[in-house]
Amino acid sequence: MTVQTLYTAATGMEALQTKLDVIANNMANISTTGFKKDRANFEDVFYRQYRLPGAQDADGTRTATGVEVGLGTRVSSTQSNFKQGAFQTTNNPLDFAVEGDGFFKVQGPAGASYYTRAGNFNLNADGEIVLGSANNGYRLNPNFTVPSEATGIVVSADGTISYSTQGTDTLTQLGQIQLSKFVNPDGLLKLGDNLYQATDASGSETTGNPGQTGFGNIRQGFLEASNVEPVNELIDLITTQRSFELNSQVVQAGDQIMQVVANLRRA
Repeated sequence: MTVQTLYTAATGMEALQTKLDVIANNMANISTTGFKKDRANFEDVFYRQYRLPGAQDADGTRTATGVEVGLGTRVSSTQSNFKQGAFQTTNNPLDFAVEGDGFFKVQGPAGASYYTRAGNFNLNADGEIVLGSANNGYRLNPNFTVPSEATGIVVSADGTISYSTQGTDTLTQLGQIQLSKFVNPDGLLKLGDNLYQATDASGSETTGNPGQTGFGNIRQGFLEASNVEPVNELIDLITTQRSFELNSQVVQAGDQIMQVVANLRRA
């Protein structure tokens, strides 16, 4: 059983190493716009059964419990916390934050659809509203082209985009921003670049105008900050480190017992 102790403790160390990686990623993205922190979940693996519960004893009476020894743990999943992040005031007319549920839908260079909570948009050379990325020109979907004579852009809480021109106080409506929702946002595939992609697990998207039932509002001139809470992450880091050390001590204890057994013949 001492050899099994080594393998069992090793599963704990391996699972905790994965949790440490998740915490490190959360900490690294404290300043990432629209980032949603992750959590590692664990589950116990199968058990070695020495006596099944309800077995009959010598008198034919069924026992209340059995004898079983677990063989360790493993990471069952990682889940994202989609709790609202704090709002950062930027006063940039092309910075949008979603107050509530919903994702911005953007279109990639190859026409694929992606989703993001990061609302740091800008205009490209064609006047299209695109995500502020230096790597790819992800266009906001539905796509909008701001005319060159526009002197200002106004986005209302319901996603209506209007622009102003020099010499007039009248706003010209350009279009309507829509948001996307999913039955299971945890099922979205994380691609980096603040982007998500729909999968079979997430379900099909549901689109709607901001402010409608189930959809958040648009806040112009704001960005949604990461929802990582540094204090909680540091506490989680400490407990994970201590748990890793305890598992390593179990390995050491198992090794010492094996050493004692190996030295019995010499005694």
